Amino acid sequence: MLLSSLELALQSLKTHKMRTFLSVLGMAIGIASIIVVFSAGAGVKGLLFDQIESFGMDSIQVEIKVPSGKKGIASEQQSAISLLQGAQVTTLKLDDLEDILKLSNVEDGYGLLMTQEAVTYRNKVYRTFIWSTGDTFINIDQTKVGSGRFFSKSENRSLARVVVLGSQVKERLFGDNDPIGKTIKIRKARFKVIGVMEERGSVMTFNFDDFIYVPIRTMHKKIMGVDFLHNIILKVADMEIVDETAEKIKMVLRDNHNIAPPKEIQEGWMDTGNDDFRVMSMTEILDLWNEMSSILTLLLVAIVAISLVVGGVGVMNVMFVIVNERTPEIGLRKAVGAKYSDIMKQFLVESILITFTGGVVGTILGILISFLVFIGANQFGIDWNFVLPIKSFVVAILFSIIFGVFFGIYPARKAARLNPIEAIWRED
Repeated sequence: MLLSSLELALQSLKTHKMRTFLSVLGMAIGIASIIVVFSAGAGVKGLLFDQIESFGMDSIQVEIKVPSGKKGIASEQQSAISLLQGAQVTTLKLDDLEDILKLSNVEDGYGLLMTQEAVTYRNKVYRTFIWSTGDTFINIDQTKVGSGRFFSKSENRSLARVVVLGSQVKERLFGDNDPIGKTIKIRKARFKVIGVMEERGSVMTFNFDDFIYVPIRTMHKKIMGVDFLHNIILKVADMEIVDETAEKIKMVLRDNHNIAPPKEIQEGWMDTGNDDFRVMSMTEILDLWNEMSSILTLLLVAIVAISLVVGGVGVMNVMFVIVNERTPEIGLRKAVGAKYSDIMKQFLVESILITFTGGVVGTILGILISFLVFIGANQFGIDWNFVLPIKSFVVAILFSIIFGVFFGIYPARKAARLNPIEAIWRED
C-alpha cells in the first residue's frame, strides 16, 4: 500500500511540474539556510578558537573594568557601556604586573597600553596604532621579528626611543626600502627603527601588521605622559591550577587597589562589580565565545524556521488544491472500499514527498553555498574552515519530514473525511 501511495504521489506531482517546483523551492530555501547557518556557526567557532589559541592557551588576561557595584551580568554590561562612553580606568599599573609576577605559577608577563597616533617619515604621514608593551612580549606572543630585533629590557628601562614596525606600516612608510636604522617621528619625538615584524594578519579584530611596537615605559614618559595600563597578559606554568592562579591574581590586585575582598560571589562570574579589573584565562574566554556562538546559531536557526513555516504553509495550500482537484477520485476510492487510513496515507505521503525533496535539494544547495562562503572568505585572507556539522543534516531532514507531516495532515484529514457520494457527485 505504501508503494502504491508513493506511485500515486509521484504521478500527481509530475502532472503539475511548476506547482511542485515552487513548493519544493520554498522548502529548499529554508533547509539550505539551516545548513548555511550551522556551517557558518562552526566556521566562526573554528576561527575564534584559532585566533584565541594564537594568544596562547596557557595565558591569563587582566583588563580594566569600570566598577559599578552591581553583580553578575549587570556589572559587565555597565562596564562595557561606560567604556564606550569614554570612561577611563587608570588604576592598572606596572607595579601590579611586578607583584603578580611574584606568584609561583606565573611564569612571565607584559603590560599593554594601546593608542592611535600619526607617524611621520620624511614627507609621508600614516596614522596607525601604537602597541606599547614590555620587552617580554616577544617571548610570550606568537608574533615574530622578521628583520632586525625587538627592544631589550635595558632599552625599556632607560626609556629608549626605539620602535619595531608591523609589516603593513613598513610598506606604507618605506615601501621596498630597508627601514632598519631609519628615524620616524611619533608626535614630535624621534624614534629609531630597530626591527620589522613578520606578517601575521588580523587576530580578534586586531591587525597586528598595522601596529608600531614601542617600549611601555617610553610610551608612558615620552609620548602620553601617563602611568597606567589597559591590559596585562600573563603566561602560567601549570594549566592544571590556572583557576587558582586567577583567584590569587584577583587578591593581589584587590590588595593593591584597596578593594575589600567579597563576602560572597555569584558562581560563574569573575568579580562582584566592585573590582576595577577583570581576570580571565584563555580557556574561560574560549568557553564564553563558544557559548555566545551557540546561542547566536540557535537564534539564527529560529529565524530561519520562520521561512520554513512559510514554505510549509505553501505546501499546505498546494495540498488543499490537490484535494479539491481529486475529490471525485477520492469519492470513487472510498466507494469501492478505501478506508480512512488509506486516504490519509496517500495524501500524507504526497506532502512528505514534497518537503523531503525540498530537504534534499536544500541540503545540496546549502552545502554549495557554504563552500562558496569558504572560498570567498579565504580569498579575502580570512582563515575560514569549511565545516558541515552532522547535526545540520539531522535537523534539515527532520524539519523537512516533520513539516511535511504537520502541514499535510489537515488537508489529508479533509480528504479522508469526504463523503463518498458527495465527492463523486462533484464530478458533474
